[in-house]
Amino acid sequence: MKELFEGAIRFQEEDFLAHQKLYESLKKSQNPHTLFISCADSRVVPNLITSSDPGDLFVVRNVGNIIPPYTESNLMRKGYLATTSAIEYALTILEVQNVIICGHSNCGACAAIYEPPQKLENAPYVKKWIELLEPVKQKVLALKPSSKSKRVWLTEQINVEQQLENLLTYPFVEERFDRGELNVYGWYYIIETGEILNYNMIKREFKPIVQKKAEKK
Repeated sequence: MKELFEGAIRFQEEDFLAHQKLYESLKKSQNPHTLFISCADSRVVPNLITSSDPGDLFVVRNVGNIIPPYTESNLMRKGYLATTSAIEYALTILEVQNVIICGHSNCGACAAIYEPPQKLENAPYVKKWIELLEPVKQKVLALKPSSKSKRVWLTEQINVEQQLENLLTYPFVEERFDRGELNVYGWYYIIETGEILNYNMIKREFKPIVQKKAEKK
């Protein structure tokens, strides 16, 4: 904890002062342009990997970057309200223009769905939560991956695809998306290389986010 307290002091004495006008402008309200949904994994830092400022992102984090699919009974499923209410708030109150769902490499939630049930007997809430990844597991197994490493790779990326599908099951999301008022993206972040892959929803494939080459004159 010593490092965290020292970090808090450095923030107040250095970082805050360097951006004091920005923080003052955020005093009374927020106007983020993007809802960023990511895993709660400590290695995934949304503002860092997007080089964004305070006030730019409305961030939702949970184990496995999961979006529970919409059902009429969602309001009665209390365990899912934290994520779904945050999404609703971002779109209907803050009126963000973009949504990014960001998965990542070496995801513990994606690995856990292949473990024996008794492995999570001491974590019943986690066990219940990752049951939402069962459709991902079935899609991966249907592809019959030839190795564990390939299974991991497929699971983490198909999970991003699945959560995009789940997001668009919400009427208030689908309506905005269909009217062209909302951009929706799926990202896959590779921790060890810093590379970020973007999902093309039309071609259904991931491609690295790279600097576009300048057009030749």
